[in-house]
Amino acid sequence: MLTIDGSYGEGGGQILRAALSLSMITQTPFRLQNIRAKRPKPGLRPQHLTAVHAAAALCNADVEGAHEGSTQLMFVPKEPTHPGTYRFDVGTAGAVSLIFQTLLPPLAEATEPSWLILTGGTHVPWSPPYHFLEQVFIPAVTQLGWQVNLKIKRWGWYPRGGGRVHATVRPPRPAPEHIEWVERGELKHLWVLSAASNLPAHIRQRQAKRARLRLQEADLLPHRVDVIDAPSPGVGTCVIIIGTYENGWGAGYALGKRGKPAEQVAEEAVAQFLQFHRSSAAVDPHLADQLVVPLIVRGASWAFSTPEVTNHLRTVIWLSTHFIPASITITEETERIIIQCSN
Repeated sequence: MLTIDGSYGEGGGQILRAALSLSMITQTPFRLQNIRAKRPKPGLRPQHLTAVHAAAALCNADVEGAHEGSTQLMFVPKEPTHPGTYRFDVGTAGAVSLIFQTLLPPLAEATEPSWLILTGGTHVPWSPPYHFLEQVFIPAVTQLGWQVNLKIKRWGWYPRGGGRVHATVRPPRPAPEHIEWVERGELKHLWVLSAASNLPAHIRQRQAKRARLRLQEADLLPHRVDVIDAPSPGVGTCVIIIGTYENGWGAGYALGKRGKPAEQVAEEAVAQFLQFHRSSAAVDPHLADQLVVPLIVRGASWAFSTPEVTNHLRTVIWLSTHFIPASITITEETERIIIQCSN
């Protein structure tokens, strides 16, 4: 049984989620200590418990310490991952994207298809929004041979939640021998999404107008601008910028809140995207740490460039190599950092 220090590096829920994914795939039991020790409210929160219970359901695991506030957890897979139809409800605005990314690796490696219905937050703070999964994460893991389709049925904002996402995961195609996202090439498609739920139409329209203006000032012309009245039981607003390159992806994302002008939401999203675009990197810094587990699981040699090495990225590299040995190097260049793995 592996013993893992949950306070290492980033010290958040990412360590738990990656450990669950890799434990299911490798059938390796683990004990996680000091869970979320660096957070204002240490220990397991409802969204983390949903991930634990969901993972346990997939592999019939024995679990100890799975209760709110727990700082220790033992997880022992008893069977290989069972493909099938699953429904999981976070019960709060906890991010369904993080539950999805926990369950995807073992399901994507299975020999039969699976169907997931996930309920919770789809566009909430501190987690990838649904459209980042759909437009950035899924296209990347598709190149690794995974076959995944996502559909959003209802949007879930903080604090109400109640969003719903359907996922179909089919058996994988053969893994490539080598994957490389280092030289990103030209920007092929630039998409602006301005969305709001249960708010006046002028808010999402103002967001879209300001985002388009700021991108044009940077000599970038969006290929597509969508202004959406998003179906949701809650209230919320966001702007998402997605750039698809010949060999890479970048994004900007900002949420609205009471008292925050629509124009500021757009400014924040565009600024985040432009920071990536002005680098020479191929992989968005938020995508970078999300790709480590899929890349290591697929077993190919790989390399990608990213603008910075975040604490999340360092932490998931450290955690992943506990379960699957891999030689990963980090090389710093002027405008980008190259992460490389030779298996």
